Amino acid sequence: MIRATQVKGQHHWKEAPADTVVLDFDDRHRRRMVMAGTRGLEFLLDLENAVALRGGDALVLEDGRLIEVVAAPEPLIEIRCKDPQHLVRVGWHLGNRHLPTQIMPKGLRIRRDHVIEAMVKGLGARVIEIEAPFDPEGGAYAGGGHAHAAHDHASHDHGHHDHAGAHHHDEHCDHDHHHGHSHAHDHK
Repeated sequence: MIRATQVKGQHHWKEAPADTVVLDFDDRHRRRMVMAGTRGLEFLLDLENAVALRGGDALVLEDGRLIEVVAAPEPLIEIRCKDPQHLVRVGWHLGNRHLPTQIMPKGLRIRRDHVIEAMVKGLGARVIEIEAPFDPEGGAYAGGGHAHAAHDHASHDHGHHDHAGAHHHDEHCDHDHHHGHSHAHDHK
């Protein structure tokens, strides 16, 4: 089976793709997986490291052909606020829970979750249920605004409810971030 061993980021390729894969957010963060394109081309995604693919990326097959990545629509909520300060406050609460969040021109998008929806409404925001591709921010460790570096939240404990102090980082960051809570990260 032919392998896809490289990724070309959004806007870094112009060739016509040989096929297209339509993937939800979870399936766009893989290292090794058999995939089938919408036109039937089967291949093995076989990357050195897990990569968070974005809609518009291209997987490079061993023979040089490209497979376009399309972000599949998913059940999401769009969060709207009364002003930018309110939006930042709601965004802080989502970030404090380490929720993947997509930043839009007039709001924030997250996956549907009735507990988080209730919290957001309690903060005074409006919640709109939508179906759309989910392309959340890659995070501080993604590099260059493109989420091609894996950050494995399962590999360390966040202790979400007992915060007091500073948030420290490793070699990716040469200064402390003071958020009013403490949970040291050991990013490997």
